[in-house]
Amino acid sequence: MTPLDLLDTGEITVEGRVVAASNLTLYARVDAPDGQTMPCVYKPVSGERPLWDFPHGTLAARERAAFLVSEAGGWHLVPPTVVREGPLGVGMCQQWVLADDENDQNDASADDTTWVDLLDGAAAQRAGWLPVVRGRDEAGREVTLVHRDDEALRAMALLDAVLNNADRKGGHLLTGTRGSLFGVDHGLCCHEEPKLRTVLWGWRGQPLTDAERVQLSCVARWLERPDDELEWLLTAAEVEAMRSRVHDLETIGRLPGPSGSWPAIPWPAF
Repeated sequence: MTPLDLLDTGEITVEGRVVAASNLTLYARVDAPDGQTMPCVYKPVSGERPLWDFPHGTLAARERAAFLVSEAGGWHLVPPTVVREGPLGVGMCQQWVLADDENDQNDASADDTTWVDLLDGAAAQRAGWLPVVRGRDEAGREVTLVHRDDEALRAMALLDAVLNNADRKGGHLLTGTRGSLFGVDHGLCCHEEPKLRTVLWGWRGQPLTDAERVQLSCVARWLERPDDELEWLLTAAEVEAMRSRVHDLETIGRLPGPSGSWPAIPWPAF
């Protein structure tokens, strides 16, 4: 049974709550009759907090849509995600990202899993990192928000541009086994109005690579075909807006930068 099948059909048992989340986020497991089990995140629609700029009760659907887009582009950056009935009603159920330190506490070869960091003025030019924004902390010291100059992280930045992700915080970037990167918390995606807010602006304005153009082409072809599920998850206007974003990225040929008409970075950044 694949992780998606297990998420879709297994019995959900809630084991705890992620207390730092703004919406009700539950740590759970899914169990199949044959004994297969897997940890997961369960976010019931009933626990979504109303927002002024996103329709109420739509965040779970947007998380599933983000997974579908990630798969269509060949990025595989969003953990397997479904929308299904659960103990507290319909909600999003997503495979829990099991990090290296959860698998082997003694693995000395595990890489540093920090993707985004805040550096003081003297350390802002760290090799292998890209600056995003400079400012001052509560003590008046100069600090710089930076992120890794990493191929997988750049792919996440492109995916976010396609998704129109309004909430790419540093804490939404997780490291799985063998250093693999995953993005989570995609409830604030796929709006028809431009809302891109992210901490991953380090590549802004850089030309797309050939591989990135292929990925966008894959998403564009997928969006051309009738997709009953995507049309159920999003409105027609939101699907059309995604088509337009992909077309604009292909035409301009560069990774986007802040528009100036919307806050560029989510708050808090982490």
